[in-house]
Amino acid sequence: MKLIQSISKRFSSIFGWFMKRSLIIKLVIVVAVIALGWFTVPKLIGSKSQQPQYQTAQAEKGTLIIVVTASGQVSQANSATVDTKASGVVSKIYVENGQQVKTGDKIADIDLDLEGKQRASSAWSSYQSAKNSLETAKTSYYTLQSDMLTKWKTYMDIAQSSLYQNSDGSPKVDARQLPQFMSTDDDWLATEAKYKQQENVIAAAQTALNSAWLSYQQTSSTIYAPISGTVTGLSLQIGSVLTAQSNTSGTATAQKIASIQTDASPIISVNLTQIDTPKVKVGNRATLTFDAFPGKTFTGKVVSIDTIGSVSSGVTTYPAVIKLDTEVPEIFSNMTASASIITQMKDNVLLVPVSAVQTQNGQSTVRVIKNGKMEQVNVETGLSSSTQVEIISGISEGDEVITSVISNGGTGQQRTQTQSVFGGFGGGVFRR
Repeated sequence: MKLIQSISKRFSSIFGWFMKRSLIIKLVIVVAVIALGWFTVPKLIGSKSQQPQYQTAQAEKGTLIIVVTASGQVSQANSATVDTKASGVVSKIYVENGQQVKTGDKIADIDLDLEGKQRASSAWSSYQSAKNSLETAKTSYYTLQSDMLTKWKTYMDIAQSSLYQNSDGSPKVDARQLPQFMSTDDDWLATEAKYKQQENVIAAAQTALNSAWLSYQQTSSTIYAPISGTVTGLSLQIGSVLTAQSNTSGTATAQKIASIQTDASPIISVNLTQIDTPKVKVGNRATLTFDAFPGKTFTGKVVSIDTIGSVSSGVTTYPAVIKLDTEVPEIFSNMTASASIITQMKDNVLLVPVSAVQTQNGQSTVRVIKNGKMEQVNVETGLSSSTQVEIISGISEGDEVITSVISNGGTGQQRTQTQSVFGGFGGGVFRR
């Protein structure tokens, strides 16, 4: 019995030692597996993540449009200001905003204050003086005309006499060199010259009269429309007070009452750089956008280019005028505009994105994907815009070209865009 108990205790001791060793072995195996995974799995993942991934686009045929961009403002070429130098209280208003008027139509009446009356009286006096000057010039004109005709008659009587004319009607040259004949001839020529000069005097007097009348209208109690068109911006009300305006020297100045807009298409003046100006020609088509109309595009054409230009802060710009194709009443003077002027257009050409082309030492190349692999192909390029390049030869329509390379690294994703030498003109493409 004791022998059996002794054998049982020894067996239990051996089994316990074996179980302890088995647990240690298992722990060693687990630690080894974890360590192996720690060093191996990241390498496998890293190896996979380092495989390059590409961003691609297809080579497509379309229309390449090359444009020059510029910004500017709507000019006041289709509107005029209604202003006045009068001062006082508005007593009557004849028009309202949106109403059509003709040149000379009444806009409003003003009950002049003392300063307004003084200005109006002074302007009326100047007008009367200019009118008198014109009448005096006309009187002198008629007097000179009569004198000229009299001197001409005296000259003709002498010239046709037998003393200075042969029987066949030819002049006696030697006799006409005598002082009596030459004096008569000079008298007629002098009166003729004075008569013709007086015509210019009358024209100047008429211009002065017109100017005096316009000045009087500026100060009169009635405000008139300067041109025909649609009244806009009229803010007068009966009882409104117009205060006399003047500059620092005390000279009377006009104040704006309203504007009159004609039916002419809006004119947009944009500034071109000295690099872009040679590319733009009169007649070039253009598209325009306005800050006031987001999402809308208007069309027009270049009607003039000021090649003299101007310099501001060392920067030279050349104004170009673009006329819209249609009348747009909602476009007002001084609105900000951005223009894209089409300088070149080429149809049915093979196009790829600018980022797909690299150029080194004068040779352009494109990377394409063929059978799942990247190949670098030499290409011949043509025109280019800021977004597309024309491919003349080297690849075909439908080829998949690489525009950028994407690689994974670290904890995030890093993208490396391919560089290109193209992109100087700006533009876009309309695809088939």
